[in-house]
Amino acid sequence: MVRRNDERRAALVDAAIEVLAREGARGLTFRAVDTEASVPTGTASNYFANRDDLFTQVGSRVYERLQPDEATIARQRAATPDREGYTRLMRELVGRVSGFRTGYLALLELRLEATRRPELRRVLTERVRADVEGNVAYHEASGLPGDATAVRLLILTLNWLIVEQLTLPEVFTEAERDQLVEAAVERIVTR
Repeated sequence: MVRRNDERRAALVDAAIEVLAREGARGLTFRAVDTEASVPTGTASNYFANRDDLFTQVGSRVYERLQPDEATIARQRAATPDREGYTRLMRELVGRVSGFRTGYLALLELRLEATRRPELRRVLTERVRADVEGNVAYHEASGLPGDATAVRLLILTLNWLIVEQLTLPEVFTEAERDQLVEAAVERIVTR
């Protein structure tokens, strides 16, 4: 019984991601989530205490879904720890995040909403900080060139490249995006 409830909750949160990406924070209602998930009206309200709870769970779920799978992690660990390998890793990262368009757009909506919801801001701040520090720790353990500052600068740089790709995809072609990723690694990672 619990497994089914967990699956239903995940389906509702995934539906909420789609609604948030498509309609923004104002459009994220329990009724809209129920409709998107194709469940009876009132279902979402049985799973989430209030909209703040829903927003918070959407944020957590987006990050869950953005995590690389075990095969990707194994491939990354086996890669040569040089600038070329680093560039491949960053291209793969940009591609993976860009591939979950609605998730990233929902995350942007959540960030905007966090300016008005202190609890959401706290949760997102903790999650983003943990994500950054996890990337720094992974980087340091991998033997890849560069330091913690380079990792942080790449995160900031590539995040905006992803925003451009998802919101104004005609600004850069795919080839230009790949060149920009390579240039970012080359210029930011100096060691």
